[in-house]
Formats: sequence, structure tokens, C-alpha cells
Amino acid sequence: MNADTGAVIAARNADTQRGAASTQKILTALIVAEAGNLDQRVRIAPSDVVVEPSKLGVRPGEVYTRRDLLIAFLVKSSNDVANVLARDNAGSVEAFARKMNARARSLGAVNSYFTNPHGLTGGGQHSTARDLSRIAWAAYNNPVVRDAVRRRYYTFTFNNGRRVTLENTNEILGRMAECNGMKTGYTVAAGRCLISTAHSGRKDVILVQLGTRTKYIWDDGMVMMRWGLQRS
Repeated sequence: MNADTGAVIAARNADTQRGAASTQKILTALIVAEAGNLDQRVRIAPSDVVVEPSKLGVRPGEVYTRRDLLIAFLVKSSNDVANVLARDNAGSVEAFARKMNARARSLGAVNSYFTNPHGLTGGGQHSTARDLSRIAWAAYNNPVVRDAVRRRYYTFTFNNGRRVTLENTNEILGRMAECNGMKTGYTVAAGRCLISTAHSGRKDVILVQLGTRTKYIWDDGMVMMRWGLQRS
């Protein structure tokens, strides 16, 4: 997709319903960022941390700002933080999923159905490459999300003072100078998934890859984004 105009440059099976895995965290982040007040502090609840497998390791009773959690969530792809942000925003994961579906429809993503903020398989959850490109386009134009997803590293400080440097799960960030973000995803059911963005000169592109079964998703992504930049 041309990220300046929203025009589709090329597509294959763009409307096939598939699992989105953690790429749907872009929608979670967009909703949280749009709600604002990111310096508000949030207390971790016991129910937030009952999730696997990717976790930041926050503990019940600890308190962090929404901003710090949001950045760590996008860089590390933390499922426990997804639950924290969803509950904080909507009161429960279930209520937040309803917000996700409403916001997706407002962006024209009408062939998607979301049941949780992190993308783990369940409940008929699905999306399409076209829908995710529309969600990613909105996220790309949100300065908070865009700043978070471009970071290769982020240092997170826990309440006890321990600091950990998180490395972005998106390997293209370290391999392609033009790449400036987005989000990875993987489950056994969904396969390897990746939303990636690139900028060169005055050109911006968004690429959505879903259901990849090989380890070459990064190489494919770089080839396609360079091709897209030449044609956008």
C-alpha cells in the first residue's frame, strides 16, 4: 500500500480470512494511543498476567505509565501488557475486543473479527491482509504508535529499579535502512505474519504478509518493500 495515499500497489489473496497473530496489536495500540492521557499510571491486576507465551514480566500491584507500557508492548510484543492496556482502557478484555471491532469497521476493515488484544488464537478471530493494511495506515499516521514501532530497542524500568533493554521483534529494522516499523506476529495456526513499513525520500509504503510458513519472511518483506518504494 502507498502509505501517503492509501492506494494498493499490489495484492495477492488480500481478502482471504486468516489469523493475524500479534499483528493485530497495532489496532490495540492505536485505540490506546487515540484515548490519550498516556502519562496516566496504571496498576497491574492479577488477571492481566495470566497469559502466555510472550510476557514482559510485570507483576500484580506494580504501577507504570500507559506510555511506558505501550512502547514496551509494541517493541517486545508482550501479551501480559496487552491485557493491562485493554483492561485499563475498556474495563475488561471482552469490552476492549468490542472496541477493536468497532474501530476496525470505522477504518473499513469489515472482514475482521477480534476477540482479544494480543492475537493469540481463539474464538473465530480473523482478519485479512486488506483489513490490516487499513488499520496499519491509521496507525502509521498516529505519531505515538509510529514512534514506538520504529524503535529497535527500548529500555524498560521495573518498579524495583531493574532495567531491561528490549529488542524489537521486527528483524527488518536492523537489516533495511528504509524500514521504519510496524509489527510481527506468529502462532502455529496463523503462521508467520508481518506488517512492515518503509520510507524513502517522499515515499512511504505499508506491507502486510500473512500465513507465511518459511523463515524467509524478512527477506521477502525487504524485496517487496523496495519494489513498492520504486512504484509508489
